[in-house]
Amino acid sequence: MKRNLIELTRHIYDLLVIGGGIYGACVAREASLRGLSVALVEKADFGSATSANSLKTIHGGLRYLQHADLKRMRESIYERKTLMRIAPHLVHPLPVLLPTYGHGMKGKEVLSVALALNDIISCDRNWLKDPQKHIPNGRVISKQECQQLLPGIPHQGLTGGALFYDAQVYNSERLTISFLHSAEQAGANVANYVEVIGFLQEGNCVTGVQAKDSLTGEGFDIRAKTIVNTCGPWINRLLSLLNGLQRQPQVPFAKAMNLVIRRPLFETYAVGISSRNSYRDPDALINKGSRLFFVAPWRGKSMIGTSYAVCDQDPDDFKILEKDIQEFLNEFNQAYPAANLKKEDVVFVHSGLLPRSGIEPQTGEPLMTKNYQLRDHSQEGLSGLISVVGVKYTTARDVAQRAVDQVFKSLGKKPVKSVSALTPIYGGEIDKFEDFLQNAIAKSPEGLGEEVMRRLVYNYGCAYPDVLQCLENYPNASHSPTDDLDVLKAEVLHGIREEMAQKLSDVVFRRTELGSAGYPGDKALNICAQTMGAEVGWSLSRIQEELREVNEVNKSKCLVFS
Repeated sequence: MKRNLIELTRHIYDLLVIGGGIYGACVAREASLRGLSVALVEKADFGSATSANSLKTIHGGLRYLQHADLKRMRESIYERKTLMRIAPHLVHPLPVLLPTYGHGMKGKEVLSVALALNDIISCDRNWLKDPQKHIPNGRVISKQECQQLLPGIPHQGLTGGALFYDAQVYNSERLTISFLHSAEQAGANVANYVEVIGFLQEGNCVTGVQAKDSLTGEGFDIRAKTIVNTCGPWINRLLSLLNGLQRQPQVPFAKAMNLVIRRPLFETYAVGISSRNSYRDPDALINKGSRLFFVAPWRGKSMIGTSYAVCDQDPDDFKILEKDIQEFLNEFNQAYPAANLKKEDVVFVHSGLLPRSGIEPQTGEPLMTKNYQLRDHSQEGLSGLISVVGVKYTTARDVAQRAVDQVFKSLGKKPVKSVSALTPIYGGEIDKFEDFLQNAIAKSPEGLGEEVMRRLVYNYGCAYPDVLQCLENYPNASHSPTDDLDVLKAEVLHGIREEMAQKLSDVVFRRTELGSAGYPGDKALNICAQTMGAEVGWSLSRIQEELREVNEVNKSKCLVFS
């Protein structure tokens, strides 16, 4: 990916996408694959806001049985299968175990029926060539087996467990980058650090945007026949730029938080643990009475989520406070006392803003929006603008497909058939993942261990040789990498040359897996900074400033506790 702002000003695009999170990335790829000329701009770095808050779980929608929402369940099952097909290096099956209690809504009898229905509704889930992506049938297990698998879980009323499978993203930041990489390969022009500061309008038609290079302050215009707004929490601010008028009622938001814990609480299984606090979902036909904590093993650590709270902050001012983290830990420790988590156990906080539909009057908790919104503003008398409000990482590709269908209609064209569900993303040309991984390990350059090769394949898939080749022209480097530090330098160079990394934080938190699961250490950070500085010509003072910026992000993500 090459950042070319001059090129953005030279064309009238069929489509301009505002926002470079997972929804914007999927829309840009979808439209490009279907033959439209596409540009995408993002005010900061790609995937650096709410998209970075993913719990890394690709849900098949089992919980939608509570709402008898089979349509949404089928959509989720299909998208889970699709992501494992087109991003086989990044999305993998995840075993989930729910302890069962009593003989009511949380008992074995009810959950056994739910698992059977889930298997029936997802009967086509294994229509994939790769056996590594196959998802077994769900089953219930005994009380004794559950206690062996999950030592320390609350045992009062325990009757057994319900075992089923979902999927997990190894690195959600790289999934977003890979969608964007694929969009550019299909012809899109994408650029980070470009902020939209106004709209170009001719009467009641939006014809483009006024933009600003966030790195230099330089302003320029981008023209397009249709604009799709996927800017997430910034939607209210963006729509207010329409001649200073807000064209829609403001979308309310809630802050969402997931914690990364330094040790795996459960080695093999993701585990659902019921909160002790009561919770009521007014839309559910069957209410379980409490919110579920989801604890998943992830890259040698644990992720716990998700905590929600009403938030009316400006998205630029949004941050998680120490008291928010402590309240989350207190509630989780009440639900699972054996964990006994302290602030020092938290190595990273993933957080973001998600749309809410209201507030539960008795508890004050936010009621989260369950369905995406696709708003064609021509229905309000303003043509050329479509807004997407997404609610779920799993179904971003599906929503993008529907949004691009609407773009074709806006352009007065018959929609071209979508191929995005069958086309591998960047790095995803892999037929059988385990065979590919073992072959890569067997052919690894001398000196590179199995874990280094495994990390490369899980992050970059079949594109990992492109990463290693970045060292060939690097000063004072060997022709091929000989250790983990060489590989890290190669990843930094690849992030700069091929993935538009502009700042050290882009490399540390989003182009590599270095900083998204905890503090990587001073040595690794300094190597990254020196490598990037040499590549782009930074002064010593600029290198120090970039390091300070990364450390400020670390503090905001509560690494101050580690």
